[in-house]
Order: sequence, then C-alpha cells, then structure tokens
Amino acid sequence: MLKKALKLFSQRINLIILILLGSISWSWTMVKSGWQYSYGLGFWGANGHDGVWHIALSESLSRGLLNMPVFAGASLQNYHIGFDLILALLHKIAFIPTSVLYFQILPPIFALLIGLLTYVFTLSWTKSSRSAWWSTFFVYFGGSFGWVIGKGESVFWSQQAISTLVNPPLALSLIFLLLGLILIKKLDEKFTTVNFILSILVFGTLIEIKAYAGIMGLGALFVSSVYSLFIRKNINLLKVFVGAFLLSLVLYLPLNKNSTGLLVLSPFWFLETMMGTNDRVDWQKFYSAMMTYKSGGVFVKGILAYGVAFVVFILGNFGTRIIFLFRKIKIDKINIFIYSIIGAGVAIPMLFLQKGTPWNTIQFFYYSLFFSSILAGIVLSKVKSKIIILVVVLATIPTTFITLKDVFVPSRPPAMLPLDELAALSFLSKQPDGVVLTKPFDFNRAKAAENNPPRPLYLYTSTAYVSAFSKQQTFLEDEINIDITGYSWKTRKDQVLEWYESKDVSMRSNFLIDNDIKYIYWLKEDDTMFYLNKLSLTNIFENNLVIVYRVE
Repeated sequence: MLKKALKLFSQRINLIILILLGSISWSWTMVKSGWQYSYGLGFWGANGHDGVWHIALSESLSRGLLNMPVFAGASLQNYHIGFDLILALLHKIAFIPTSVLYFQILPPIFALLIGLLTYVFTLSWTKSSRSAWWSTFFVYFGGSFGWVIGKGESVFWSQQAISTLVNPPLALSLIFLLLGLILIKKLDEKFTTVNFILSILVFGTLIEIKAYAGIMGLGALFVSSVYSLFIRKNINLLKVFVGAFLLSLVLYLPLNKNSTGLLVLSPFWFLETMMGTNDRVDWQKFYSAMMTYKSGGVFVKGILAYGVAFVVFILGNFGTRIIFLFRKIKIDKINIFIYSIIGAGVAIPMLFLQKGTPWNTIQFFYYSLFFSSILAGIVLSKVKSKIIILVVVLATIPTTFITLKDVFVPSRPPAMLPLDELAALSFLSKQPDGVVLTKPFDFNRAKAAENNPPRPLYLYTSTAYVSAFSKQQTFLEDEINIDITGYSWKTRKDQVLEWYESKDVSMRSNFLIDNDIKYIYWLKEDDTMFYLNKLSLTNIFENNLVIVYRVE
C-alpha cells in the first residue's frame, strides 16, 4: 500500500513539475511584452504586430463595434472574432486593461489548461498515466530539427510548440478541441443530454475562435461520425456533427460572406519556398533543380526532387514527434478524428495558399503537429530503454531553449512603443470617438532602421498600434491584416499619401471632410507638414515626438 501511495505521489509531482515548466516556458513568449520599460512598451517576437492587432480589435469590440478598427468605414469581415470577443468581455467585466489580459493574464491560464487537458484526455483515452505524461511533454516541448542545421524553429516553415501562445486564437482552439474530444468520448461511454449539448457548443463555436481549427475539427468530426454510423451503428456522433455544423454556419456566415475565394490552388509552394528562401532551408542548388524540372516538364526527376523536399518538410517540422508513425493504430472514432486532422493538416498547405498572405495556410499544419505530439507521447511511453528515451528528449528540447534564448529572453526587444507616443495615444483614448488619420507605413525607412533595435512600431512593420492604444478607429493602418481580411485598400493608401504630399489646401480640406476624419496623429519627424496652419485644425496635444490635431 505504501509503495503504491509513493508511486502515485511521485507521478503527481512529476506531472506538476512538467506542467509548471511547460507553462512557464510558453508564457515567457508573452509576459514580457506590453510592459513599460525605460524606452516605452516593449514587444518581443511576433507580439509587435499580432499582439497589437488583437488589442486593437478587442478594444473596438469592447466599444460595441463590429467595424474594422484599422480601416474606417468598413464592417469587419473574413475574420474569426471568438478570442477577441472573449478578451473584450473580460476587459469590460474585470476592468483590467486589454493589454494586461492579453500579455500577462491569459497566456499562463491557456498554457496550464492545454497541459492539463492534454493529460486528462490522453489518460482517459489510453488509461495510461505514463502515456499521458509523455504526451503532455511533447505538447509543451515538441520542436523541429531546425537546430540541427543551425537555424530557428520555423526554418521548415511551421512554428513549433514554444510559440503556441503567440497565436492566442490557436491556443484557445486547442483547448476547445481537447474539450471536444473529452466530451465525445464521454458521450460514447454514456449518452447524456448535457454532454450532447456541450459537444455541439464546443465544436460549433470552434470556427469563430480559429477558422482553420473549425474546418479541421468539423471535417474530422464528420469522418468519425460516418465511421460510428456505419461500423458501430451509432448515430450520436452524427447528431453532434449536424448540430455543430449548423451552429458554425450561424456564427461564421455573417462575418465571412465573401470568404469563399480566400484559398487558391497552388501545389507545393511551401516546398519550393522552403528550399529557395534565405530565411528558410535555403538550399539554392536543390531549389534550382526543382524549378528546372518543373518548368521543363522533367516529370520523373521532378517527382523525385519534390518527394525529397516533402520528406525534408515532414522530418524537419515533426522533429522527434515523427515517432508517432511507429504507433500501432487501433481503429476507433478517436483515432479516426486525430489522424484525419494530421492528414488534412499536411495536405491542405501542400495544395492551397491563402490569397494575399499565402503563408497563412501553414496554420493548418499546426494542428498536425499538436496531435502528433499526443501520439508521439503514447509511442515513447512504451519504450523501455532509458538511453533511447534520453536521446529522444535531448533531440526534442533544443527548439524550445534556442527560441527562448534568441527571441524572447534578450532584454532588448525588436519593437517598442516610445513613451512620448504612449502619452499621446493615452490622451487620444480619452477623447470623443472619431476617425484618426495616420501616415502609411514606410517600408524603406523601416528597412534602413532594422539594425537598430528596439525600433518604434512606426518603423517596425505595418501595425494597428495607433488604433490599439488610442482606442479609436484609424483611417488606414495595419496593411497586413487589411490584406488578410480581403479589403480593397491600395487606392485609399494612394489617396492618403497624396494628401500628405499635396500643397493644395482645398484638396486637403475636402479630403478630411469627405472621409469624416476627426483627428490627425502626426509624428514630428515627418517633413510633410505643408500648410497645416491653413487647415481648420486645433492642436490638442503636443510633446517631443507627436502632435495630435483635432479637425474642426
């Protein structure tokens, strides 16, 4: 009895240590960003763009608006708002600043939940605490083989486990997928109305949290339900699918009526760019051979070359998780669900790209990596050799350590929001609602400043920072997300640039009136302040870096 109790205690301590280490390492990618330092707010990794966008959107939603916060006058379209809506609601209920919720509070909660739910699901599925522990290990620490060739986590295109929280809708969708799997497993054991309704709600709302997850989750649920219906003569899962599918349509269609053309057929783009781009694998000779075979119709050599590139893509991205292929598959609805997602997550990016931002379809593959982590843990749990286990562990964790060391641990971030700008935007956030005009992002100036971090956000990339921290709508900002969501914005950019450069007072005045511009956010270092004194403007804020004008 004592021996059994000690073993149980040891297992629980090991699990607690694993979840704490995993949650701390994941949270480290987020919690440093958004704090105020001597130079202003710091942003590490992708947080200088992605985090700022989610803050801008959540601030807009918290004001009860369904408008595009960075493209004034346009309704929000082609975007999943589930996470941002939750963030906005938490902000309204708890009165905690959106940026604090986004960077410091939600990330540790998500990290803990993903680890705990992975353990609970795998334990209930396999009845093995050892399998559940190792699955949780791979979910937290799974990485690519990028470190083998001296490059970063996404050298083979896909981000890895350590960067999960940098994409909060992804993290939240993983929580929902794990909850959904736990629910449908319970539903299979004993049908209850509560579990049935909860299953529909979880899978039905998934598409509004992360569209990629919704497509994958509903597709896998459909395949599993067909198996349950025809092989096991059980219709319960099909009922869940129908209910979830109808709920998904109700939630998805109002904001995504024009999303049907977002995916375009472009086979093997990721393989070509992986081999031929200098921030990826960059094997130029191999890339040249691929392109030569493709353009010349040399099919046998072309198939061989693309086959090798595909193997590099798979092995490189899966890393040690590739051991999941050695698992003996038992045909049941859970296995069918998981392998359907893994297969679709590999196939879709190999065939399709997203219009405007082609690399976005790699996000389908994130779910393949996640579920392969669970399967890899089950495989490793059956290995008896401690040497083999040690080798696998040592080959798994470098991605986590290297990414943290190179990207998130350094005290100096790549991007910042200077204190003077923060003061100006804070002032603007207290003014009556109105459209803010900002100067479009200058890529040439940003390129010239890229070797001098931390760069102010206006010299970092095209972001939504004025909207995010002023809590106002901007006329044109964050061209990246405007492009992703399918707006026609380039004509507007030309008009704004013309306004900044024109000396025609009448034209400038009419532009402000016609576009309902209420504020102008002006950086003093701009050298285009022509005839501002002849426009009907009032200087309502000024410091060393910024002037805020109100249009009268």
